[in-house]
Amino acid sequence: MAVTVSLVFLFGLVLFFLLRHGSLSAGAAFTAVMFGFFLASTGAAGPINEMAAAVVQAIPTP
Repeated sequence: MAVTVSLVFLFGLVLFFLLRHGSLSAGAAFTAVMFGFFLASTGAAGPINEMAAAVVQAIPTP
């Protein structure tokens, strides 16, 4: 759960800065958010969460 919240915050922050600097249009941002929302309700959500957790665990902590 903590990994999911952290990734949502990270991707939201990146999306915010892309929108702020004009690198991404509002329509593209809406499309990206809706894609993520609907992807989370499919069967692909489990493997994606597992992969993200594995990547986070592979990163060494200081």
